[in-house]
Formats: sequence, structure tokens, C-alpha cells
Amino acid sequence: MTSTSKPHTDQPGEPATTRVGTVVIGGGQAGLAAGYYLRRAGADFVVLDAQSGPGGTWRHGWDSLRLFSPARYSPLPGWWMPDQPGEPFPTSRHVRRYLADYEHRYQLPVQRPVDVERVDADRDTLLVSAARRRWRADAVISATGSWRCPHRPRYPGHDLFTGGQLHTVSYRRPAPFAGQRVAVIGGGNSAAQILAEVSTVADTVWLTAHPPRFLPDDVDGRVLFDIATRREIAARQNQPDTGGVAGLGDIVMVPAVRAARDRGILHAHPMADRLTPAGLAWNDGTHIAVDTIIWCTGFRPDLSHLAPLKLSLTGAGTPRTDGTRSLDQPRLHLLGYGDWTGTGSATLVGAARTARDCVAQITGTRARQPFRTA
Repeated sequence: MTSTSKPHTDQPGEPATTRVGTVVIGGGQAGLAAGYYLRRAGADFVVLDAQSGPGGTWRHGWDSLRLFSPARYSPLPGWWMPDQPGEPFPTSRHVRRYLADYEHRYQLPVQRPVDVERVDADRDTLLVSAARRRWRADAVISATGSWRCPHRPRYPGHDLFTGGQLHTVSYRRPAPFAGQRVAVIGGGNSAAQILAEVSTVADTVWLTAHPPRFLPDDVDGRVLFDIATRREIAARQNQPDTGGVAGLGDIVMVPAVRAARDRGILHAHPMADRLTPAGLAWNDGTHIAVDTIIWCTGFRPDLSHLAPLKLSLTGAGTPRTDGTRSLDQPRLHLLGYGDWTGTGSATLVGAARTARDCVAQITGTRARQPFRTA
């Protein structure tokens, strides 16, 4: 099913403009969750996705990337992810297939590839522009994620290092690093997982800005799900923030990471003070020679298309919001970028919860109760 809105041309020579109730920018997990609730509300909407096919950022992760939780604790609304036979933690391929099937199951009106260039305020609507196409909308949900905006900090000597450098976004598999000495920089799950597998073929050194915090081995998918649920309920009841999963630690001890620990690999060094032509150096005179640096230093929200709106920013550099709604542009909602747009909203289940509340604000429908395990 596609939007029933009709295209028209505002002025001779201008791009054809389609009038629509809500435009969702981004067809990954957050955009699909928003589409589900918009479909249920009977809303007139379209989902614009820059990708060439379904799956969102799950199309681009490294080969061995997996969910941190079993499939049954990683649902989008309406249809929980089926188990993957023989895989307690589903692979990225399984997640991509689930997102593709989900899109088809609910006949979501996704148009792709459509790379939105800008969103402008235009009278009492928002004008969404992509190449020679435009959409005039009563509301816009931006759900573009962060994969296209990798963050790689620049340290003194960054341009002097003569070895290889890459970010998580470019990492695929460990084989190209066989026989090398590789520095993995970053203290999160991506760093721990990439370190775990690269260390099977290379000599590795791990550097973090802060000591890494490991979740207990017995914190499995059900525990993560329940903790996230309790945090959401506390927020709804205006109770103190429980801290969610982050209150326990940062790194999930999936089997590959536990195996690396058992091999004595998970020993982190403080971040170096500078790069040298041959490696990494500290002010105390320590120097470690490396062939390659893998920067597992995260991402920033992909929001360049919102620049024309001149949104004011928080001290953290993110647009000011009340939940998902922009405080500067009430017709704009930001969905799925992290806790600042809703508890755990960058996860599958978190995207589902925040999408429900976001769409309820837009359509005036009543938000349903939080997800619960069976």
C-alpha cells in the first residue's frame, strides 16, 4: 500500500510536491516501528529511505555482528523476531531478513532509494526535499540513525602515523590483519567484539578512555529486556532514573568476548597521548608500535538534513527535545538516536517503545502499555 496523497507542482519549473500527513525519514528499525503505529492509526504517511534495500544499518555491520539478546527479546511492535535456528544470538543477516519481512508484512509505504537533502519550515508545514522530489507534511519523524556519521577523534600526531587506520564502519572481518599488531581503540561493545576476533589472527592492544565495564556473565537477553522495561516504567511514573543496563556495565559478555577474556585478551590500556609514525606514545615515555589502528569510537546522529531548521542544541550537542518532539519545531520528531530521544531508543525494542509514544503525539491516539515478556 502506498500513500494516497497526490503530487502537484507548486510553480512552473519547480519539483513536484506531494502532500502527505507524516513523512518518516529513514527505513531502519526506528522508521519501521513508526510506520507500524502510523498504519495502525490510519494515518497518511510515507517512509523515505536512503538505502537501496531493507535492513537499515544492519546492512552494513561486520560479518560476525550479532544481537546482544536472543531474538524473542528484540521485538518490533506487532511481530516479535523469530528465533534463528542454531544461533542463540541472531546474526545481522537474520535481523536484516526480519526487517525486510516486517516491512512486507505490514505493507509499509517505503520509498527507496530516497536520500533526503533538507527539511525546511514552510508556513504551517514542513517541506522535505530530495533531489527533484519534495513532500509537504504536517509532521516529520527523523529516524536516520548514526551509521553515516562515524566519530573518529583526532589526537596529536594523527597525520604522522604511517600505518593503516579504519573506523568500525569500515571493518568487515579479521583476515586482512593476520600477522599484524593491531590497536583497537574504544570501550564499548563494538570494540570488545572486534578485539575478540582480530586477536585470533593478530597481536592486539586495547586502548580505552576509561576502564571498560563488563556486564556479569549471567546478564542474558531476558535480563537486559526486563531492565529496560523497568526503566521505561519508572520514566512514565516520574520516578528516579534507574540507569538501565548502563547501571550494570557497558560490555555484554557474548560468547566471543568471554572466549577472549579466557585467552587473556581483555586487558585495556589508557588512551595514548599521541600518535607517532610507528604507533602510539604516552607522556611517560611508553611507546607501542602497531601496524593498524581500528577506531571503535562510536557515531554521531545523522542530522545534516535538519540544518535548515536551525535547531538549538543542548550542551551535549544534540537538538533540544521533549521526548521525541523538537522544542524548536513541534512538527518535528527525532526517533531512535539514543537515550536523548527515549530510553534505549537505539535498540530494536527501545525503538518500538519510543515510536509508539511519538506517533501517539502526532495522531492524538492513546499510547499503549509497555511491552512485557510472556
